[in-house]
Order: sequence, then C-alpha cells, then structure tokens
Amino acid sequence: MNYRTVMMYTEIGCFVVCVSGWILVCSTMPTEIWTWSEMDNLVLTAANYYSNLWKDCVSDSTGVSDCKEIPSLFGLNWDIHMCRALIITSIILGFFASILVLVGMKCTKIGGSDVVNAKVTFAGGINYLISGMCSIIAFSYFGNKLRAEFQDPSFRGQRFEIGVGVYIGWGGSTLLIVGGLIYTIFAGKEGCYSSSKEKIRPGYRIPGTYVTASVKPTIKNYMSAPRTEAGESRKSRSSNMSSVTHSSVSFGRSSKTPATDYV
Repeated sequence: MNYRTVMMYTEIGCFVVCVSGWILVCSTMPTEIWTWSEMDNLVLTAANYYSNLWKDCVSDSTGVSDCKEIPSLFGLNWDIHMCRALIITSIILGFFASILVLVGMKCTKIGGSDVVNAKVTFAGGINYLISGMCSIIAFSYFGNKLRAEFQDPSFRGQRFEIGVGVYIGWGGSTLLIVGGLIYTIFAGKEGCYSSSKEKIRPGYRIPGTYVTASVKPTIKNYMSAPRTEAGESRKSRSSNMSSVTHSSVSFGRSSKTPATDYV
C-alpha cells in the first residue's frame, strides 16, 4: 500500500474513534447516575439517591423513582456551572470537528487539493483535542470532588459515590483526545511540510547539500581569473611590441629607397 492509502485508513479509524467518544460524552447529559448513594437504615425499605448536573432522583426498593429538577439556576455552586459549561463546549466543538474532518478526509473527496484537505483535517483534529480536554477536565473535577467529600471525616452531609455517568465521560474524553492527537500529528505534518516545500524557490539550493560541487569551481575560477588577466596583458604587450618593430622596419626601408634613387 502506498502512503495515501495508509493515511486514508488511518483517518477513517480516527474518525470512528472520535465520533464514538463524542457520542459517549453526549450520552452523559441525559444519564441520571452521576452520583449515587444507598440508604439502608430502615428494616424493610432501602432508598437509593442518585443525581447528575441537572436533577436529583430517589428510588426505593419497590422500584418507584421520583426525580426533581434543580429549582434555582443561580443558587447552584460555581463548580456545577463550570462542569455544565465545559461539557456543552465539548459537545459543540466535537460536532464542528466532525464536519471539518468529513470535509478534509481523503476518502470523501469533498475538499480541494491534498494540502488543503490536510489543513482542514488538522483544524478538525485540534477541535477534537480541545473537546476532549474540556470534557475530561469537567468529569475529573466532578469525580475528584466526590472522592474528597467521601473521604473527608469532617464532612457532615450525605456522602455520594462516583456513578456510571462519570466513567462513561472519562472513556469518551479519552477517545476524543487520542483521535484528535493522531489527527493533529499526521495531518499537521502533511500540511505544514507541503506548505514549506511550496515556499522554496526553484533556483534556491539548500545550504550544505552540494557544498563540494558549488564551492570548488568558484574558488578555481576565482584563482584563475588573475592568471587569465595577466596572460591577456602579456599577449597585448607582445602584440604591441611586434607592431612597433614591424612599423620601424618598414619605416627604415622606406627611408633608404629615396636616398638610393637620388644617388
């Protein structure tokens, strides 16, 4: 297989990985079990409490559950707002990254030349990478907060454990980061290398490539230039002397002829 075929299959594999991670991150939004806690103090009835960023729920041993939306938006802590904003930003960036990658992939043939497609794919990889970073920061902060509250002996509130929604978010964020990193490395290398290659002029010679072939004739020509000039000056002098001698001889002959005629 040639390089183009290998890159095409690599882009397809990274696209599947990134889209799978984006779907997993999106699925954590309606997932209710980000945190859960079981209360079994009663003899006959056990209550399960679970919640996410948007609502709190409770269920009993009979299977009846009841959920309540968080009533006040401004009454929430700043960390809940931060996690919401990061996850929504991650979903939006992942959506636009999927569009850019679809346009720039070699198998779709939607974009222009290979250099333009590589640059578009590089932009999509950057969006995937930032999307994964935003989501993994949100899930890691939320999970670390639950761990700190659970292990804090001075915490007086109800202790919750990490639910399935956080684990799904960690998995999706990892897939986004891995796929975006591969896109960024390969597409960025191809796009930047092609752009730098086009900027080199046709007559430009990279220093150090043909040093021996380019320097030695120059030195030889430079050293032979004074010798050539000296040789030409000598030739001109000898030609001038020969012309002077020839003219003097012809003048002597012409001056002798009238004297002979006069005698």
